Amino acid sequence: MKVDILTREYPPHIYGGAGVHVEELSKVLAERIDVTVRAFDGPRATTDIPTIQGEHPLGSLHLVGYDTPHYLEQSNQALKTFGVDLDIAADVKADLVHAHTWYTCLAGRLASQLNDIPLVITAHSLEPFRPWKAEQLGGGYRLSSWAERDAYESADRIIAVSAGMRKDILNAYPKVDPDRVCVVHNGITLDDFTRPAEDDDAWQVFDRYHIDTDKPTLLFVGRITRQKGLPYLLQALHLIDKGIQVVLCAGAPDTPEIADEVRAAFKTLDDERGNIIWIEEMLPRPELCALEHGCDAFVCPSIYEPLGIVNLEAMACGLPVVASATGGIPEVVVDGETGYLVPIEQLQDGTGTPIHPQTYVHDLADAIDRMFADLEKAQRMGECGYERARARFSWESIADQTIDVYRQALS
Repeated sequence: MKVDILTREYPPHIYGGAGVHVEELSKVLAERIDVTVRAFDGPRATTDIPTIQGEHPLGSLHLVGYDTPHYLEQSNQALKTFGVDLDIAADVKADLVHAHTWYTCLAGRLASQLNDIPLVITAHSLEPFRPWKAEQLGGGYRLSSWAERDAYESADRIIAVSAGMRKDILNAYPKVDPDRVCVVHNGITLDDFTRPAEDDDAWQVFDRYHIDTDKPTLLFVGRITRQKGLPYLLQALHLIDKGIQVVLCAGAPDTPEIADEVRAAFKTLDDERGNIIWIEEMLPRPELCALEHGCDAFVCPSIYEPLGIVNLEAMACGLPVVASATGGIPEVVVDGETGYLVPIEQLQDGTGTPIHPQTYVHDLADAIDRMFADLEKAQRMGECGYERARARFSWESIADQTIDVYRQALS
């Protein structure tokens, strides 16, 4: 079986969970079948192609990168995306094409039609549930929504990364046959989250950002985008115990407007409360891993999260998690066992906006305080979270399930 995987993100250009998913999935798939990854952001060096594990892998991994066509450089982001999609579609030579996110939906749809091959899509998020993207794409949001809808309604199989995501797909696209929508969770490579040795340079991240390792510390990791709920967290942090040190790893804002909004809220919080550190750069994996092992709890205030790979990563580092009870998060975080789920009533207009925002903010603050009121219990939750990540979310199992979906589509 030869499969072409289409993706916006691939190393060294990764900024979100979908990119992590494609990177890890392609590696384990390539131990079993022949895989070609076709990615945005231009050609990659030979060193960017990972080594396939095992002495005698049954498959192979190739990598092709595409630049935006020169005549579209100044265009809207959606048009630039479509330009890359056209180049990708022209190159696909496979038994099956597997597209990830709206960025490659058009490429997958065209490649499927041109070559008369099945199209599989993995749903990491859905445009109808992210209307704030109109802030980022302007009128291009209509194009991204069209490309996604057309591809989903035509796909031979759709992989939802959670049962919550499957429900969202069928609500957003009622023309999609439910029998074609399968659930295959995101995964985690536990070896990538092993605690660095005490003399590892990665630990210098604490000194560089003046993070006090003797203080109980709460960690947030995520992009500055509406769906991650950072503005609600910044409100909740006014209400929590001032002895809790907070580290925000928050970068890659969707728009200058939301960047300014978060910056203003952070300044107010810092002036009134203090004991908070904001890391705006995207940390390399070893430093982020050290940070996760060196903190006491993780917080995920998302208002839209199909699964929440950041929670899995935190659990792999032994961190208990405080998270919104939305989307696929309850399939990862077990309330009272691996952390605390914060109830959230949301508008069903696609925005996910809390119906009672101040109630949600206060409940989030209460859950954080509850976590830090008993750090021994929090540590036990972290240990349970690690065991859950190890047992339920291995990439090997997910690769086997994905190949089963491919076989369904081919038959």
